[in-house]
Amino acid sequence: MLFTDLPFLDRFAAARQAGFDAVEFLFPYAYDPDQLSERLHRHQLQLVLHNMPPGDWSAGDRGMACDPRRSDEFRVGVQQAIAFATELGVTRLHCMAGKLPGGLAPERAHETLVANLQYAADRCQEHGIRVLIEPINTYDIPGYFLNRSGQALDIIDACARSNVWLQYDIYHMQRMEGELANTIRACLPRIGHMQLADTPGRHEPGTGEINYPFLFQLLDELGYDGWIGCEYHPLAGTADGLGWLARQGAGG
Repeated sequence: MLFTDLPFLDRFAAARQAGFDAVEFLFPYAYDPDQLSERLHRHQLQLVLHNMPPGDWSAGDRGMACDPRRSDEFRVGVQQAIAFATELGVTRLHCMAGKLPGGLAPERAHETLVANLQYAADRCQEHGIRVLIEPINTYDIPGYFLNRSGQALDIIDACARSNVWLQYDIYHMQRMEGELANTIRACLPRIGHMQLADTPGRHEPGTGEINYPFLFQLLDELGYDGWIGCEYHPLAGTADGLGWLARQGAGG
């Protein structure tokens, strides 16, 4: 979502030049793994995360893991994701739950999601990979099945797999439930990755209502030592907007 004025493969160099040590992106599947690996090694970047295949994105799919009619397709996607992850040194894969299919009871979607996550977790465990699930707000993706942090923790508990973790996106959870500080504090032992953007607008920290200096200080006090992905749309150019890192207390 950053450096979008550049072709995708050129964004790695831009990220390194801007001072980033690591990157993440949605999907690697349009590229040869060797292309991506070469960019990562050339610019000394770690790839922290990518998503499992989401289905037909252009047709509106946003994952399929809660859809019992697509479990076979989901399992093929898990193997594809693992193949890319092992080639690229990725130890976290985000599994998108998908939208609740029309006419499907939420209880059946929950059961399907748990079963599919158990399958993914078992396959990923063999490669030392964590499976992450992320609650996403239903304003940006109407009908998205997994949309609250408590729901995500219930699903993680039902999976009973040590490598299923919560991906906590501050922007999405501000829109869905607020109460950020207390929720982060309660969820932190099971958070495997975080992401950020401000709201309204989904721009960089400092452009909206979220008190990021307070949250960054809280994360330091709580001892969070994981990555935080910059999943926002820059208000202006990416490089011009990176001053927030210092102004909001997130370092240089």
